Order: sequence, then C-alpha cells, then structure tokens
Amino acid sequence: MTHKHFKIILVTLLCLCGKEISAKKIEVQSPDGKLKVNIELKDKIYYSIYSGKDLLLDNCSLSMILNNEVLGEQPKLQAMKRGKIDESIKREIPLKNAIVENHCNTLYLKMRGNYAIEFRVFNKGLAYRFITNKKGEIEIMGENFAIHFPADYLAHLSQPDGFKTSYEYPYTHVRTKDYKHTDRMSYLPVLLETDKQYKILISEADLQDYPCMFLQSTGNNGMQSLFPKCPLEFGEDGDRSLKILKEADYIAKTSGKRNFPWRFFVISDNDKDIVANEMVYILSSPCELEDYSWIKPGQVSWEWWHDARLYGVDFRSGYNMDSYKYYIDFASTFGIPYIIMDEGWAKSTRDPFTPNPTIDLQELIKYGRERNVKIVLWLTWLTVENHFDLFKTFADWGIAGVKIDFMDRSDQWMVNYYERVAKEAAKHKLFVDFHGSFKPAGLERRYPNVLSYEGVLGMEQGGNCKPENSIYLPFMRNAVGPMDFTPGSMFSAQPEDNRSTRANAMGSGTRAYQMALFIVFESGLQMLADNPVYYYRERPCTEFIANVPVVWDETRVLDAKVGEYVVIARRNKDKWFIGAITNDTGRTIEVNLDFLPENKKLHLTYFEDGINADRQAMDYKKKATEVTNSTKLTMKLVRNGGWAGRIE
Repeated sequence: MTHKHFKIILVTLLCLCGKEISAKKIEVQSPDGKLKVNIELKDKIYYSIYSGKDLLLDNCSLSMILNNEVLGEQPKLQAMKRGKIDESIKREIPLKNAIVENHCNTLYLKMRGNYAIEFRVFNKGLAYRFITNKKGEIEIMGENFAIHFPADYLAHLSQPDGFKTSYEYPYTHVRTKDYKHTDRMSYLPVLLETDKQYKILISEADLQDYPCMFLQSTGNNGMQSLFPKCPLEFGEDGDRSLKILKEADYIAKTSGKRNFPWRFFVISDNDKDIVANEMVYILSSPCELEDYSWIKPGQVSWEWWHDARLYGVDFRSGYNMDSYKYYIDFASTFGIPYIIMDEGWAKSTRDPFTPNPTIDLQELIKYGRERNVKIVLWLTWLTVENHFDLFKTFADWGIAGVKIDFMDRSDQWMVNYYERVAKEAAKHKLFVDFHGSFKPAGLERRYPNVLSYEGVLGMEQGGNCKPENSIYLPFMRNAVGPMDFTPGSMFSAQPEDNRSTRANAMGSGTRAYQMALFIVFESGLQMLADNPVYYYRERPCTEFIANVPVVWDETRVLDAKVGEYVVIARRNKDKWFIGAITNDTGRTIEVNLDFLPENKKLHLTYFEDGINADRQAMDYKKKATEVTNSTKLTMKLVRNGGWAGRIE
C-alpha cells in the first residue's frame, strides 16, 4: 500500500441539506495566499484566476453535458465545504522525488442535481473536477472546459490532424489572438506564456473510464475542450489497428457515482516550477498494488533504432541468436538490466507465442538470466487485446516486461484498455512501456508497473527530432510524467548534418547534449538507443550514461527558460547528477551548488561541448574537478549543446 504521513483538515462552512445557498461569488486561495480563484454562480459556473493582482485567466466556465441535463447550467448551490490538505507521500517509483508534497486549500461545492465541483488550489497551481452522485449509468455527451485570456498570450501546442494520432507532432507556437476556431486542435499538455511572465501548463489527471481531453480555439482569444466519441463497432485494419465503424453520440457511458478527471493548471512566474511540478501524481488515485517491490525500473538496450545492424563482428547481424546474445553481453558489461526485443523478434506480429525461426527465445532468456539481464518484448496493442493470456505465459517464460505499441487513440474504450493492460501485467509481475500512446494522466500512480509512455516526437524520428523542439519537453510532455524519448546517440550531429538511416542512425544535438538527456529526461525505462558497436567504441561516454539512475531521491531544477534551456540536478543516495541542454543558441550558464552538503569536498566528473562541437557535434571534453556547496559552476553550451556531470 502507499505509505503516507499526512494531515487533512475539512471545515464545513455551509451545509444546508435540501436548501439552496444564495452565495453568488466564492473565493478560494492558495496556502501562501498568492494564487486566487474567484468563482461566480450565474447562468453557468464561471471562474477567474489571479496571481496577486495579476489576472491570468478571465471568465472561464465549466459544465458537463449529460443526455438529459447539463451540469453547471443554472447552478443551484446546496452546500459548501472548505478544507486543507497537507501531506507528504512516499512515492512508489520515485521518478522525480522520493517524497512528494501535497499542500493545498480545497473547496467543495455541492449543487442541486446530485453533482458537485471540487477545487484544489496549490501555491503553484490549481485543479477542479466534477463529482456525480447519480443512480445507474450515465451518458456524457460532452464536457465544456472553456478558458479565456485577458491578453494576447503565446500558446505552445502539439496539433494532430485528428483524434487518431501517435502524439508525435512537433510543437507549434501561436499567439492566442491569432489562433482561429478553424485551426487544428491540440492534445495535452498545452503551455501558455502570459503577457506578465507567468507560465500556465494545462493537462489532466486521474483519468479513468473517460476519454482524453483535447483543446481547440474558441475563436475569441480562448480555448475550449473537445473529446473523441466512444467507439461501438470495429473492423479489420491491418495487423496493428482496428477501424472504428460506428461511434456513439456520447463521449462516455460510465457510473453515475464517481469522480471525474481533474483539469489542472500549473502556474508560476518562474519557469523552473513548471519543470519541477508533480501535479499529475498528487491529483491521481493512490497505488492499487499491495506489493510493488518487484517493480525494477532501469535502462534498456534497444535494437530497433539502428535495425540491429551490428558490424565488426564475426557473425551475420540481424534479429537472430548471435545478435541478441551480443546485446545481452553488452548490457551485462555495463550493468544495464534489460534488453528490448522489438518488432522482428516474432514470426508474426499477430502471434505473440511463436518467435522468429532464427530465435530460440528460451535459450536467450536463460542466457540473459546467467548475466543478470532480462528481456522485454515488443507487441502491437491489437495482438495483446486478442491474446490477453500472454501476460501469464510471458511471466512463466521469465520475461520482465512488455512494450505495447500503436494504440494511437484516446477514446473511452482505449483509456480503459490501458488500465486493463496495466492491471493484468501487474497481476503477473510484468512492467509496461506504452508506445504510440497518449501522455501520462495518473494510471502510472495506480499501477506503478507502468514505467513509461512514448507520445513524444523522440529520437526515433531521426532528423525530424531537433533540439529546438525537444527543449520544450521538460516544460510540457515530461512535465506530466515519464517519457520514452529513446536518447543516447553516439553518432551525434548538428541538425543540418543529420542524415539518419537505419544502418547509420543519427541523433541531433552534440555528444554532451545526448548524454545530458539521460539526466534531464524522466523515464522509468530509459533506453540506450544506439548501436552497441558505437557504445563500446565510445566507452567513457557509455560508462557515464550506464551509471545514470532512472529513479531519484530528490530533483532540483537549477535554471530554466521555456524554449531556451534547462539545468536539472538529481540525487540518488549520495550521488548528484547534473544535466543541461539548450536550443539552437549557444550560451553560458552559471549555477550554484548550494544544495550540496556543507563543509565537504566532492568530486565532479563532467562532459562538456568541445570547442568545435557547434560544427562537429561529436566533439566533447571529459573533465574532473573538486566542488563544494559554495561552488559556482559555469557551463558553456554550444548551439544544440549540453553538459552532463556526476558529483560524488
């Protein structure tokens, strides 16, 4: 069970059962008093958000449309409760911090019609959700999350062509007054830069039995929600998907007694707070596993990115025994606990039980076990759906986990599929890495065997994956949960020189940049994407990378500016790791190491951009020095560059 030390105080200010309360304006503040939400009950439920005297979101509204009524329309308040939450949560899989602080003021508004709205206001953000108390099942026709901007903001979006998407679009950057109702929608998270230096990150948490929310322009300097409809009938569509033949007129059919997903805003005038937030974890339902001690996050060697095209070896490379033994030996040499056998390991993508004839899977499992390396198997989601007994079989074989791919949807049916997979995998003590997936939204807290999600324009996309886009990931995609970016290119290139092919896969950004990604990006299953041949050749870099943990006791964002750069320090036991990356502009960054222990000299080993790294991205320098908590550390990053260090 989740271990907590907490204090929750609930104060009933007004509770007049069966009667209406005349309150029209209600205010709730953050614990420090800086953030404030003003709520007005008129023809709808309206709210505005202030930081101090600065109006950040104005005249926003919320409602939920059922098949026979609209919750939030002509609202009648029956009871109101205020409270506080003050708790420290020991996180099951500490991808950012071992202890997560949850400190907020709460407001519960019970409305006539057997529903309520709950607000939680934190020092660095706020959230609200619908709660219904209705008999039987209800049909949700839509939900209206509508926000309005009091000035012209800059919106950072990721805009697919429709609801069927792999969530791998590059970020677009548009002024909110120029964002038209006819423009493409965006999936979450969305990041806003206000006219007063505040940043607002928008996403959702505790997503269960409900579709993901998307946002589109209202056409009037605002945004509103939209949702995929619930599919009712499917047809064949190849080996890794199903075609939706019939949709319901509702977005969800669900229990009438339930809490709905949180809609949240992380808000700060300091960009570091956006990166550091843990809002999804705080707002999501607790862990449902009584025992999660068997879940072992870690790094993994991956063959797909470079198509298993080994060279300089005395065997024919490919998806065969000799090659996979080579990957296992590589992982064992550097203490990497897993290898992934991606598409190509099985005879057919439709059959999860019959390996490629060139593979003796049982022998590979045994070979890996003798070398402390376990195997992860890739599957399409459709194969998993058609063979749900594979979890038991894989567990019996000794497989550690599964990478499930090509979901490419986020309707209610598919959201429930993720949960069914996580639950069944946990039952048989397997972990899960979701690819072709929507962003994290709370399932990974309930089932911490969900170690990572893709849903990102990562290095898999070759030359289309550029540091000028990836620099937004710590502030957006990775700010809501673990992210399978697949870093680690040793064949590093400046973007204009990236000629990535399957035989010679390349990663944009300097060598030091690629190394820093292992510290900057969070993932419970962090891939070493490149060819082991290169990792052996670049041994100093590999030894550093392979010793970067994936779980952390403490994370500190030392410096950050949206779209430009970020510097993150993470502690695992008594070692600190620092990673810095920049966009396509070189810069010098100075950070204080005042978080280190006092009166103690520590050893810093670091990798920085070489003098020619702006022209030849593989140029780097490895250096070492002594540091203390009074040291001011100067990092020089070239364009698309990075810095990576370890303090011990």
